[in-house]
Amino acid sequence: MAQLEHIEAIEKRLWTAADTLRANSNYASNEYFLPVMGLIFLRHAYSRFLGVKDAIEAKLPERGGKRRALTKEDFSRKSAIFLQPKAQFDYLVSLTDSDDRAEAIIKAMESIEGDYDNLRGVLPKSEYQELDNNVLGQLLRTLNPDELKHVSGDVFGRIYEYFLTQFADQKAHDAGEFFTPVSLVSLIANVLEPEGGTVLDPACGSGGMFVQSARFVEHQHENPVDKLTFYGLEKNATTIRLAKMNLAVHGLEGDIQKAITYYEDPHELLGKADFVMANPPFNVDEIDADKVKRDPRLPFGLPGTNKNGKVSNGNYVWISYFYSYLSEHGRAGFVMSSQASSAGHTEAKVRQKLVETGDVDVMVAIRSNFFYTRSVPCELWFLNRHKPEEHRDKVLMLDARNIYRKVTRKIYDFSPEQERNILAIVWLYRGQTGKYLDLVAGYCRRMLDEGEGCFTAGDDDGGTIEPLSSFVASLSALHEALRPFLVTLPADAAHAESLRELDDTMPLFKADVEGFRKAVSEQQAAWQNQKTTNGELKKAVDRLAALAESSRDMIKQSDLLYKLACRLIGTCENECNSRDSNVWSGRDITRARKAADETRQLAVEQLKQVRYFWRQAHWLTERFPEAKLCDVEGLVKLVEKSEIEANDWSLTPGRYVGVAPEEVDEEFDFEEALRDIHVELESLNAEAVHLAATIKKNFEELGI
Repeated sequence: MAQLEHIEAIEKRLWTAADTLRANSNYASNEYFLPVMGLIFLRHAYSRFLGVKDAIEAKLPERGGKRRALTKEDFSRKSAIFLQPKAQFDYLVSLTDSDDRAEAIIKAMESIEGDYDNLRGVLPKSEYQELDNNVLGQLLRTLNPDELKHVSGDVFGRIYEYFLTQFADQKAHDAGEFFTPVSLVSLIANVLEPEGGTVLDPACGSGGMFVQSARFVEHQHENPVDKLTFYGLEKNATTIRLAKMNLAVHGLEGDIQKAITYYEDPHELLGKADFVMANPPFNVDEIDADKVKRDPRLPFGLPGTNKNGKVSNGNYVWISYFYSYLSEHGRAGFVMSSQASSAGHTEAKVRQKLVETGDVDVMVAIRSNFFYTRSVPCELWFLNRHKPEEHRDKVLMLDARNIYRKVTRKIYDFSPEQERNILAIVWLYRGQTGKYLDLVAGYCRRMLDEGEGCFTAGDDDGGTIEPLSSFVASLSALHEALRPFLVTLPADAAHAESLRELDDTMPLFKADVEGFRKAVSEQQAAWQNQKTTNGELKKAVDRLAALAESSRDMIKQSDLLYKLACRLIGTCENECNSRDSNVWSGRDITRARKAADETRQLAVEQLKQVRYFWRQAHWLTERFPEAKLCDVEGLVKLVEKSEIEANDWSLTPGRYVGVAPEEVDEEFDFEEALRDIHVELESLNAEAVHLAATIKKNFEELGI
């Protein structure tokens, strides 16, 4: 687990444990989240501290055989926080029940604030005094599992974001509006490509836009601290604390001011920002028109007002502000209500003026259920004050409503590959053909690597296993566990048909495994001479289709073999009176069946990856066969300004791209869908029971 590739399970376990402890505190969820986030901040700061400490110490100058002491400047150069000994997480975990943990945590926070002015007054402190000493001990231990003590990469940064996500889902603070889903923020950052300069978020929430901008720079092998300067505005003081902690936890700093952006502009960045990124509140109708009507940030005029002297809808106030902050080379990307792109009346006039500047670059439609606190669809707007001349009178309309993955029954997001596929369309629009081809080639290589992984894959203990071979071996072991009983049965007993099916299918599967192994090896060898021109890559994708189909067929065979083995066991137990036999070892058979199921699941998941990455490459080459941007029905169209004018200046992608042809989901698993429905039904039943109990309690308290 050195690289913790499957961090999702750890995140969920940590969250479940931390959330369970809430029941043992005096805090409601909206009070509990800040002390929890503070401890995750401390744990992540400690992880980064340890990650650079040895390298720093190795380069410290010596005098008289002694190295000089570590300083915060040593760690700042490595985008990490210097921690005094009693602010280090292992020290806090080591405290006993007789120690005052709350006081120790408060002193740890104070020591950090003493060293870092930008965190002064930001970290939670007094909030810990309300938590029981034993609960704090459990919480500290929960956030310090052994498997996370030696991981590399930004693991705790991810965990910090995951906890923000979960608290947003609970609406634990500010109705959850402090958090924009990571997949949307990442897409915005990667479309904008903030390689260096000033980044402004006038509605910064918990600072996710800054974090994803920094990640873009890191992926370019640059230090974001050297390349980017962050400025934020936020009206909620608690949210500002979250944002500053979020920045610090990623080794970043930013100037985040408390302000109501509608009326205040403390950074004075009008016309100066290189990048503007935001997810503002949608459809606000309480903005005082008199206070903003002369604001220089409204270059297209004031949107409509109502009879109470309020701006009837604040969407175009935000859009105008974002535009006005941009320098002459600036770019903006922001989330906006889907109502805004086709709004009428005065808003349409503002939109017309915006389109006429030629600076509207890309519009992306996002389906509903991407947000934790609202189910409505939205759109991503991208503005570019320095568009190439050939694009000035055009807008790229991209309808991504059919691109998503289901996270829970209520929440959707983009997989990393889906995000990259959307980005690939933008790359083609910008003429960045090389990046598109590299992505297609990368999918093909990943497919072949996953194919090899069917025969050699890493396990959680740092060793290697062979998923397909292990499944075959576990089935053979299960067969051997059954053999002593099977030989006692007459050839025509009830088990005969199940045994014959299993015996007939097993050799075929083994042969297919070897055939698959050979095909993977041959394709890997062929790839060594693979050319990455578009024509040659298309041929490669077509060539690899057979391997993708084989992986899908083997998934079905694996499931069939396991079902046949289980059917044989069931027949022996129910019709052949196996439990009455002294050679039937129920415990050994159960253990062997469980091992077969575990290895089957591992093999199936690995085989799924083979076809999955092929499908990504095929998705791109099927839609863009010439590696050039083209209209794709229901997905994308480069729209002329004249067509936008003819459609009431609408910027709604679905109005231009048409309707996508219905696709057959080849991966649909009917049995898995039934299992999901059953799990969801159980969840709904549990919710109903809980709700009924709450209602009953409320009635009893009212004396009804």
